[in-house]
Amino acid sequence: MRSEIDLDVCPDYPFSWQCRALNGLLRGTLKPASSLFLRHPLAITACSRLGEIIRLVPMRQPGHVSIVPHRSGEWVRAGHGLDERKVLLYFHGGGYFSGSPATHRPITWRLSVVARRPVFALDYRQGPIHSLAESLQDALDAYGELIERGHEPGDILFAGDSAGGHLTLATLLALRDRDLPLPAAAICLSPWADLSDTPRRANRWMDPMLPAGRVEWLAKRWTSGLDPRDPLVSPVYGDYTGLPPLMIVTGSTEVLRDEDRRVALRAREAGVPVTYEEWPRMPHVFAILADLLPEARLVYRHMARFLAAVENPGAESSLAA
Repeated sequence: MRSEIDLDVCPDYPFSWQCRALNGLLRGTLKPASSLFLRHPLAITACSRLGEIIRLVPMRQPGHVSIVPHRSGEWVRAGHGLDERKVLLYFHGGGYFSGSPATHRPITWRLSVVARRPVFALDYRQGPIHSLAESLQDALDAYGELIERGHEPGDILFAGDSAGGHLTLATLLALRDRDLPLPAAAICLSPWADLSDTPRRANRWMDPMLPAGRVEWLAKRWTSGLDPRDPLVSPVYGDYTGLPPLMIVTGSTEVLRDEDRRVALRAREAGVPVTYEEWPRMPHVFAILADLLPEARLVYRHMARFLAAVENPGAESSLAA
């Protein structure tokens, strides 16, 4: 299995006009807006409340997608022939102050298709009211509930994007440290892995979406009173010994790219097989944009191949497409 999934991938698909246009739009609107407004705690509170309103807006899904609300999230099923014995636990992104299972359905329903199992998208507690420790506890509790529900650890997958990628890594490290059984594998999409005061110099100007200064400002807020180099706070400093196979997907111009590379290297040094994919010029968590970008649709094929290699170690892999 190691040779099939322990590899670096830099897809050479043609750079689409859709992504070129989107990067220009993001660079001219969302990035400067974030730089301007995300400078005061009130901005976080406003975004958090806006997220509560967005939850109430009905969103149309393809006919084969089923959404079932749950007290701590929602169950997402898509496609046909799902194995109900298995499950994928998903942690949405949003900087630990925005986002929800509803906002990330473009990812979760597609993951249900490629993983051929239901997805449970966790609605974990977030700032500014709640702490990183409370978010982590919600993740641990959700995993425990899946075990109690009858799912074997080997039949459970983790996945998450951005802050949810951070929560994915922190949950894996916490489970390992507590000598609890681990899931079969995990997928991290543009994980926010370093909340320490390490300056982000790479891609500060190249990233079309995230302003490095605002990422660092948020990190200081969420780590106030904590050791920012604690692996559960900044997983980039973790010891990955004993963790299951990881897939890490990032964009070559992302401001988070270097910390994602460092996670992949640390995990490999600890003996963990890692598929590290760096997609040229893709924006942060581009997989959520599959309705717009052909590259975002293609990345789900790569996820499917990774999961197939995890489940069937002897199967041939063509990840280096």
